[in-house]
Amino acid sequence: MSSDKMKALRFHGQKDIRLEDIDVPKCGKGQVKVEKPIVAPSGLDEYNSCIDKTSLYLHEYLGGANIMPTTPHPITGEKIPLTLGHEFSGVVEEVGEGVNDMKVNDRVVVQPIIYDGTCGACKEGLINCCYSGGFVGLSGSGGGLSEHVVVPRASAIAIPDSVSMEVGALVEPLAVAWHAVNVSPYKSGDSVLILGGGPIGLAVIQALKARGAEKIIVSEVASKRREFAKHFGAHYVLDPTKDDIVAKVREYCDGQGANVAFDAAGVQTGLDQAVMAIRARGTLVNIAVWEKAATLHPNHLVFKERSYMGVATYIMGDFQDVIDAIATGKLKPEPMITRKIKMTEVEEKGFKALVNDKDNHVKILVEVAP
Repeated sequence: MSSDKMKALRFHGQKDIRLEDIDVPKCGKGQVKVEKPIVAPSGLDEYNSCIDKTSLYLHEYLGGANIMPTTPHPITGEKIPLTLGHEFSGVVEEVGEGVNDMKVNDRVVVQPIIYDGTCGACKEGLINCCYSGGFVGLSGSGGGLSEHVVVPRASAIAIPDSVSMEVGALVEPLAVAWHAVNVSPYKSGDSVLILGGGPIGLAVIQALKARGAEKIIVSEVASKRREFAKHFGAHYVLDPTKDDIVAKVREYCDGQGANVAFDAAGVQTGLDQAVMAIRARGTLVNIAVWEKAATLHPNHLVFKERSYMGVATYIMGDFQDVIDAIATGKLKPEPMITRKIKMTEVEEKGFKALVNDKDNHVKILVEVAP
């Protein structure tokens, strides 16, 4: 392949992803160009990206473009086919004009939010709520499942040598959970219910444990994921196909219910259970991206003064907080990685594995090789 071309995994439509040769992006003013690591502490000579069961890509792969733009995105101007990958780590290979605080060979993770910086939400610091926003790897501007990617300097966040490149690829989902807990009304001593033991649910457990939570209850269908939940520190783990979730949560929480619940599952039955399993003036925090509309009876909120709130991804500072927590040992997410595959294997050993063998996988790491 010529030096001006690179391999990239591209989404074309429903169940249509292709490994293609595309142009290598150029590094411009205020940008950094990231490539596969030359040397990684783990011994991997690759650049890392993640996919998982709850991945937006899996929804797109199975159902066709929903979040990924089919008309030009308002910021990137791009539409499908697009390069995939928004959870990734890599090594800086080039810095653009005006970038003086980062250098070649720095190890980084990429915060993938695309935002205009001019709308009301952005001006208030809520880049995750940008009215025209998107993501690297979902909305254009390249993606982690390619040999090179160019991002704004502010999106490249250095990781210390003590954090491996593989764990670096987990910072993004961990930041989702970290932000959710930060924005929620959770405080020390509160009891917590988590719906779903997938990647985000497990990340919420870890974020809560890092804050000293003493009563974490997880509801999860898959037995393997219940084991993961226990490993990461859940105090009670329930099977919603067998256990009465509302009754059990009230039993564990002084007969009242949990102070806070986090919905990382996005299914109607879980929502119904969670609303009734939180106490008076409790809060249900929705993290999940739903595939279809859900119903919620307002009276279940009104008569107990319960609250329902949504949280979206992360804001500036969340990535650094997660990196610091990993470096100091407050977060130990390595066991979330359940498989490592190559770019050529993403469809068969990635997406299809997450569909057909979903109970045994949390995060599948993609090693991007030349």
